Amino acid sequence: MKRTASFWINHLKLTEHVEGGAFAEVYRSGLVLTQSILPNSFKGKRAASTSIYFLLQYGQFSAFHRIASDEVWHFYQGSPLHVYEIQENGDLIVHRLGNNPDLGETFQCVIRSGSWFGSRTEVRDGYSLVGCTVAPGFDFEDFELAERNSLIHQYPQHTALIESLTR
Repeated sequence: MKRTASFWINHLKLTEHVEGGAFAEVYRSGLVLTQSILPNSFKGKRAASTSIYFLLQYGQFSAFHRIASDEVWHFYQGSPLHVYEIQENGDLIVHRLGNNPDLGETFQCVIRSGSWFGSRTEVRDGYSLVGCTVAPGFDFEDFELAERNSLIHQYPQHTALIESLTR
């Protein structure tokens, strides 16, 4: 049976995410890392790890943002998802999450802390259901949503992409 985006949104109880798309947190480690053992980029104690479901439909996008932790993306269902990563040195990596290795798709990718990243499905009328695991765990205090003009000033070679993945 072919599942729809609406099915997954309802079944997984996904809600709107500030960066775009829909999500639900499914895991937050009870193990807490104290500020004293974390790098200075963290503004307080953090769960050792967190995990969410995340869904984007065609026409939606996850706006460029960055966090203080590494983030592992996992492909589950639907159309391939392109995750666009601008590394601190300006290099652009396009991760293709999906289930067809013949098309260069992978089940997982890693976004390193400090990279700017955004995502979208390129398949008309498609959707992508993925998961994201963050360690140390995600906290909105470590979340920075990109400001379009500032990011373009920093990485002018990616102007068109930045304009398409910022609000």
